[in-house]
Amino acid sequence: MKTQNKSQSKSKVPKEGLFPEIIRNDYEGSRKLKGKKAVISGGDSGIGQAVAVHFAREGADVAIIYNESDDDAKETKTLIEKEGQQCMLIKGDLTKKAFRAKCVERIKKEWKNLDILVNNAGIHTSKNTLEKISDEQIQETFNTNILSMISLTRDYIPLIYEGGRIICTTSVTAYRGSDHLIDYAATKGAILSFIRSLSTNLAEKKITVNGIAPGPIWTPLVKEAFDDLSTFGKDTPMKRAGQPSEVAPAYVFLASKDATYITGEVIHINGGDFVGG
Repeated sequence: MKTQNKSQSKSKVPKEGLFPEIIRNDYEGSRKLKGKKAVISGGDSGIGQAVAVHFAREGADVAIIYNESDDDAKETKTLIEKEGQQCMLIKGDLTKKAFRAKCVERIKKEWKNLDILVNNAGIHTSKNTLEKISDEQIQETFNTNILSMISLTRDYIPLIYEGGRIICTTSVTAYRGSDHLIDYAATKGAILSFIRSLSTNLAEKKITVNGIAPGPIWTPLVKEAFDDLSTFGKDTPMKRAGQPSEVAPAYVFLASKDATYITGEVIHINGGDFVGG
């Protein structure tokens, strides 16, 4: 899905809902990820695109896994290459075992190993009662958001050596729930448990596993999923939704040497909502 001007970069937060801001013009990379190789699922738009461009500005080459939007993926590739970094585009459905195998083989062939895996691909469909959520929707949401994440991570682990980073996108809904995104919130809770379990499992290998839990963030997915966005983000203490450019730097932090003693943790970027657990 194409969103007008979504790569616009300004030093001030743009007008809410006008377009997602991917990276600020005044964001200065400091080569925190120089020479690193990163794979980002769902990296063609929104938060994933912002993470990809921030990683590139910090010196990383990036491979983007995406499902449908060639326009968005090509735009992301252009933005990454403008930062002087390599970008691979890998198109397909992560819920399919054969495609996940293709993703791993592509990285093995081109890069041999992997430094950073960002599990960001996800979908949600708003339904205001459980009775309206079909079996097909439940299966699609779980297959996309958590089952394929576990499988893809498992398949990439042999390519990730000591010092590697795995970062998963969960959500504020994993902590507080959501009355209109019930199946989605359930998958985000599962991702939270996955982060904690895998971080313990990989600690001896010195591979860290952490997460980001965004609150309401302006992304193309939000515009696609909701009919009325007039109150989106207004229930946060900051009374507004956030921008992808306000989320992506946390991924940079977790991917860098600055976070070597952090694992099994989640950073909350939600406009001031207090969540625990």
